Amino acid sequence: MKLNKETQILSGVNLSKNINNLPILKDINITIQKQEMVSIVGPSGAGKTTLLHILSTLDKADNGEVIFNNQRIDNISANQLAKIRNLYFGFIFQFHHLLPEFSAIENILIPAMIAKKNYKLATNRALHLLDKLELENKKDRRPNELSGGEQQRVAIARALINEPLIVFADEPTGNLDSKNAISIQQIFKELNQTFKQSFLIVTHNHQLAQHCDRVIEMQNGKII
Repeated sequence: MKLNKETQILSGVNLSKNINNLPILKDINITIQKQEMVSIVGPSGAGKTTLLHILSTLDKADNGEVIFNNQRIDNISANQLAKIRNLYFGFIFQFHHLLPEFSAIENILIPAMIAKKNYKLATNRALHLLDKLELENKKDRRPNELSGGEQQRVAIARALINEPLIVFADEPTGNLDSKNAISIQQIFKELNQTFKQSFLIVTHNHQLAQHCDRVIEMQNGKII
């Protein structure tokens, strides 16, 4: 994909989605700028996660368009979508989904290996991320040897290993205690400033939301 110099990195145009004949998203329009950190808040059932999944191409809208880097991507092939997700998108979820048989650094390297990146260069970046996230002495630990906060930081490093243009985070602090939640929100802000990636974060944590450049509130499938 040829990258352009415009400020807009991602947008959803007239997005609608029904599940079991119930309207989940109702004609949503949303734009994310390069290097912008945006949070989506709202009550359960507002459509936040559905919107995140559609914008990140993990799900499809019934109507509307998803435009990434000035190219419509909701109508391209599954193989093309997989390549975009691997190279340009990072994903962080409430549950870290680390592979238990692999060490921290091996889990981080998985997206780089899928992208067939140079192993030595990818390992150096993984070590840099581990250092940035204060996990350099835990690189050989398996997930069951790490705390919940440490596991989530490994998941964050995994999301960043391919230097994505945008990171999607779905309730990234929802499974953490308040101390670790505060640590994660500080890490997100530092990473946004250091690596200049865009972040789109769905959260119930209003403290995390207020650390973002912009807060989008949803209710009943609409942006309000």
